Amino acid sequence: MLAVDDQRPCPKVPARLNLARHVLFSNSAPDDAIALTVLGLDTTEVWRFGELRHSVLATAAGFVKSGLSVGDRILMRIGNSPDFPVVFLGAIAAGLIPVPTSAALGPSEITRIADMLSPDAIVAGPDIPLPDHRAPLLYPDQLAKAKPLTDLADTLSDDPAYIVFTSGTSGGPMGVVHAHRAIWARGMMFNGWYDLRSDDRMLHAGAFNWTFTLGTGLMDPWTKGASALVLAPGTPIDALPQLAREHEATIIAGAPGVFRHLLKSPMPTLPKLRHVLVAGEKLPETLRQSWKSATHTDMHEAFGQTECSTFISGSPTRPAPAGTLGFTQPGRAVAVLGPDGPVLRGELGAIAVHASDPGLRLGYLDDTRPPEGEWVLTGDMGVMRPDGAIEYHGRNDDILTAGGFRIAPSEIEDAMLTHPDLEEAAAVDHALTPETTVIALHYTGKKLEDDVLSTHAAKHLARYKQPRVFIHAQSLPRNANGKLLRKTLRAANENTS
Repeated sequence: MLAVDDQRPCPKVPARLNLARHVLFSNSAPDDAIALTVLGLDTTEVWRFGELRHSVLATAAGFVKSGLSVGDRILMRIGNSPDFPVVFLGAIAAGLIPVPTSAALGPSEITRIADMLSPDAIVAGPDIPLPDHRAPLLYPDQLAKAKPLTDLADTLSDDPAYIVFTSGTSGGPMGVVHAHRAIWARGMMFNGWYDLRSDDRMLHAGAFNWTFTLGTGLMDPWTKGASALVLAPGTPIDALPQLAREHEATIIAGAPGVFRHLLKSPMPTLPKLRHVLVAGEKLPETLRQSWKSATHTDMHEAFGQTECSTFISGSPTRPAPAGTLGFTQPGRAVAVLGPDGPVLRGELGAIAVHASDPGLRLGYLDDTRPPEGEWVLTGDMGVMRPDGAIEYHGRNDDILTAGGFRIAPSEIEDAMLTHPDLEEAAAVDHALTPETTVIALHYTGKKLEDDVLSTHAAKHLARYKQPRVFIHAQSLPRNANGKLLRKTLRAANENTS
């Protein structure tokens, strides 16, 4: 049986669609319903749907009043505050194209992006590095003073809605252009991953100015008429469990590292919590089981990419079998490909999403040509099991070779993480000599003797998969979104050879 899982069709995308209108007005939430609660240790800030709609439409009018036109690009330099989603949606409501960027980027980094983007305006928050660029500067509080816009931009579902920069596999920034239909496609996650209901209270562990928070933590609950909960700036992550309990969170979302950290301390009972959602990096099976033991709730993982959000996941109605990402979401089509097309189920190949997926990017900055061919490669490797569940085997360029075999780093990492003293693990190539390459395991947790780790590896892995070098670290290098930087570990290997 071929490694193709076609769960289409998805709900038909309307020809005319404005992302901001869909988020704010497709639900039946009344104006006095709570849309957002910003959780701090001593203070709580509450936004109701009426206030959210007013602020977004006032910001949209502020953009129009400033002389900007439909299709203009808005570079967002905003910190961790509710201004971030308001400016993002306000720009889209006015037919502009917002470009959210990480506040952690320095002046030279953001200048490089601005040079690529040529923004028509920059929205600046306090204390955020700005590019060396001549575009007009606008400020969230000034934009929001305008009389609210009454007529949102009449956009097509295929019109550009926003641009997100990603480092890409080459390491350089790439502007990914998404259409308004991206928000429609996110609806397939409501059942395929979230089990999202209008009475849910979704607590996202990330900052406002992270696209994972923007989508999963804010726009998706608002589309459904549910309530979003976000930690106030400066609130320690250790406070999350107690705040989740006090504010009756029904779903918590975040990167796996958040939950790994939380499990270092005793967890309070969370009587309202239904389940947890994770994305952004591979979820170790040991972490899933540890969370289940500590909280008696399930952890559901989703896999995707900047170019298409998520399209493979486990869910409460269809949990992922142990060791897998889950299944193709309803409405989508996924395949695992070899050089000549789909491989057989059970064989290693490249994970791909169908080119017809409405969540798929329009293209890249100044190159919005549609993808060629039936399938779009993700750059990730995997195996589709006979039941359709998909195992993740890492990035294409992360696959290890030993003894003539191709090995997924995650297979080694999952096996080593069954040792109770290890917290995180990353397997990478290690050149002992110009002629000899072995597998090195970088790990955090308790520092152990190499023979202890070698013995553990021998119990759980075939000989050719066993690491030969063990490197203890206080932490593993990650980017701003929490993704493991394997290239940094390989460079560290070279320095210790």
